[in-house]
Amino acid sequence: MPSLRTSLSAAALLAATATSPALASPEACEGLWTARNEIYKAQGYCFRTQRAIAAFGNAGCQYDNIEDVPLSANDRRAIADIVRQERALRCPR
Repeated sequence: MPSLRTSLSAAALLAATATSPALASPEACEGLWTARNEIYKAQGYCFRTQRAIAAFGNAGCQYDNIEDVPLSANDRRAIADIVRQERALRCPR
């Protein structure tokens, strides 16, 4: 389960980017990417990209398929919100 800090940082990023188009910057996209992937890391996802592996590592990972990661309803909502913001900001994937 993601930490309260992770959930709060994701919520803060969402609120900031939703209300201020000026924050549609690489830093905003990076923060959203990090918040989204912190949720997956906390639930045991094994990252595939070099970027994610460098940022989070794969120690202790359990799920190679993202569809197999056991996410709570709150995690799913948070990820969906983050993805919507990433799309709205046209963040690279």
